[in-house]
Amino acid sequence: MKKTFCLFLILWISVPIYGQENRSSDELFVEARHAAFQEKNYPKSIDLAKSALQKSPDYTDISIFLGRLYTWSDNPAAAREVFEGLDQRNVEDVDFFIAYASLEYWNDHYEKSIALVDKGLGFHPDSEDLLLLKAKVYNSNNKFAESEQAVLKLLELNPKNTEARSLYARIKELTSKNALGISYDFSHFDKQFDDNWHILSLSYKRTTPIGSVILKANYANKFAENGMQFEMEAYPRLSKTFYMYVGAGYSGAVGIFPKFRTGASLYANLPKSFEGEIGFRQLYFSNSIWMYTASIGKYYKNFWFNLRTYITPGNENISQSYTGTVRYYTKGANDYFSFQLGTGISPEESINSLLQNETYKLKTYKIGAGYSFSINKMNFFSISATYFNQEYRPYTKGSQIDLSLGYTRAF
Repeated sequence: MKKTFCLFLILWISVPIYGQENRSSDELFVEARHAAFQEKNYPKSIDLAKSALQKSPDYTDISIFLGRLYTWSDNPAAAREVFEGLDQRNVEDVDFFIAYASLEYWNDHYEKSIALVDKGLGFHPDSEDLLLLKAKVYNSNNKFAESEQAVLKLLELNPKNTEARSLYARIKELTSKNALGISYDFSHFDKQFDDNWHILSLSYKRTTPIGSVILKANYANKFAENGMQFEMEAYPRLSKTFYMYVGAGYSGAVGIFPKFRTGASLYANLPKSFEGEIGFRQLYFSNSIWMYTASIGKYYKNFWFNLRTYITPGNENISQSYTGTVRYYTKGANDYFSFQLGTGISPEESINSLLQNETYKLKTYKIGAGYSFSINKMNFFSISATYFNQEYRPYTKGSQIDLSLGYTRAF
């Protein structure tokens, strides 16, 4: 009986060993990938990759995969041992440089990671993955100018690279310390008001180590009266994922502008090139109007899609505003065509002074388009037009056309 049991035990142990010995390195590699990606079993995948390398010690792809497995298993020492062995063999495979540089990047060894990326780019100068990794490393190390150079080169190679487009949008405001801007908004009403509206705005932006700060002065002529408004806005960075918007404004010309304006939003850079926002805006004329906002955005190749809503609670009902925006980027972050479609009035629009009465609870529809472009990466121009069809009195509608021009000089 004991002999039978021992024989059974030996056969039971030897079956997988015999099977593994008779599988090719390619078959073992396929099984290792299945164990890692389908079963999420890294120890099993590591054993299979090692067995494959015993059969084919110079199988570069398996060695790179084994190094990645150690990286994913939070064993950087073992991963480095594998990658350093490949480096000593003068491996030039682009996946090797990506895997090794990513290991050092994830462990905050930015200089080592950049050195590996640059070495890889010497062999593969048009590698999108290496250029994107280089931009990420520099961005994490707060070297935004270098990050911008890498991502711009990548976008020149492939303007439809979604992740590069998303990253560039996040770093574009950090690459220049100062910016001066001027804009002009014109509004024409066919019925609601006899006089056209004019708004002239001057702004100064300063980038600081924690985010950008913007000062604004707005002059407006509305209802055939003049008024000034002063604003300050900031975009502090909280982490690699989160940043905020905070803003406040004051005007002595109540009615043309709100007496006080405040607002705050929390933004999140989400996976898959998504971004989200939740916040509030408050306008005070003779009393306060509170508006709560949320938005979701998505980069896809050359496109950016955004859906935003404003919810305004009231005593009897809740007013809602929705706006969908699409941008098509032609080059950099400031070169795009835009299209907008929505309902309701938002506090960011030139007609926000109408929010002090019940007008905003009536039906408003809008459609708009714009074009922004840059010259020499330091001069930014914009032009846009928006058409409003607004119920300014119950069952009485009028049309409004807004035109906007803008110029910003970065330095």
